[in-house]
Amino acid sequence: MSTTDNVDPAEFPAYPMARGCPLHPPAEYADMSTRRPVSRAVLPSGKPVWLVASHELVKEILTDPRVSANRFLGGFPHQFRRVQTAAQQTEQMKKGSAVIGRAFGVDGPEHAERKRLVVPEFTVRRVQAFRPRIQEIVDDVLDEMVAAGSPAELMSALALPVPSRVICELLDVPQEDRQYFLDRTTTMVDQSSTVEQRLQANLDVLGKLDGLIKAKEADPADDVLGRIVRRNVELGVLGHDEIVGVAAFLLISGFETTANMISMGTLGLLENPDQLELLIEDPSLAGSAVDELLRYFSVSDPAGSRVALEDIEIGGVTIPAGEGVIALAGAANWDPSVFDEPERLDIRRKARGHLAFGHGAHQCIGLHLARLELEVVFGTLFQRLPGLRVTAPVDDLRYKVGANIYGVHEVPVAW
Repeated sequence: MSTTDNVDPAEFPAYPMARGCPLHPPAEYADMSTRRPVSRAVLPSGKPVWLVASHELVKEILTDPRVSANRFLGGFPHQFRRVQTAAQQTEQMKKGSAVIGRAFGVDGPEHAERKRLVVPEFTVRRVQAFRPRIQEIVDDVLDEMVAAGSPAELMSALALPVPSRVICELLDVPQEDRQYFLDRTTTMVDQSSTVEQRLQANLDVLGKLDGLIKAKEADPADDVLGRIVRRNVELGVLGHDEIVGVAAFLLISGFETTANMISMGTLGLLENPDQLELLIEDPSLAGSAVDELLRYFSVSDPAGSRVALEDIEIGGVTIPAGEGVIALAGAANWDPSVFDEPERLDIRRKARGHLAFGHGAHQCIGLHLARLELEVVFGTLFQRLPGLRVTAPVDDLRYKVGANIYGVHEVPVAW
């Protein structure tokens, strides 16, 4: 199939696509994952992009060395309208965004070196050793939520505080700075925040982390950041600003997706009372429930955004060099050739093959931590509050679909 046909991008469907049901992926994904696994769309910027949608081909494109995750390459498919004016984005803010963006948006040996600095801190064994403390954090947050009384707003009462406290503790953020980080990271995920407010929040976070990393470089304690700093001294991989970017990447990426997944997963279980009853009766199902919820929602809809470094033939289609590609976890995770009746939430399903954390070299570094946090939350929440319910129609809740993350905010609950 030729890719150089004179097709007007205005004829392509828009990406991201609207969801008819807020708890389900866009209706187009069903056709895309089975009959049109490689197709074209247009981004909010007006730039065309290739979408890869089947489970098999998403895995294939994410392990293909001929695509790059470097977001600074010209053809990279940025999923937002880039801020252009000086009034909207100062040079300092551009630098700040670049510091975070370069943390892991590289390829090959350079990416492998950066992962070697961080991956030892997020192995299954090290993360599981943190389970008792995660349980304490979840219990503390639920104590505060119950003490404040019913009704509550799930996002601010539970979904945001849990991952914020967990990642701040892991990174050994000083106690007096933790509310500062929570406020800024909340600004980053709040739909009502302006572009300028989000950029300033990023800059504020980088400023605080700059001081924290300098303290670790002067006296690297035996904690996550201290060990990363020591490892970096031994390997000589990154400069100071890049280590700040790594810390910011860990703080932000370990926060937003987990917070959104707590709110979405809670909604999913409440909207499927038969599955919730199974979980309440048998809390040991929490692990498989987490994998099924991750499959079902694919809260990070793109499993990966890439740019082709050379012409690539995939699924009978040739993607030309220099063009952007988005691998759709949301479509791959509902691929009926892999997951029978994908539209049905089944917490006993063997869903570990989902692609919600991506695939290949760029698979999410913190996947074990995220799974554990979610497992503890869902294994505890409904034991503590078996009468929990949403007090507004699901269709009326405020959903975010765009950039990279799909989520819901302001979830009113009572018990």
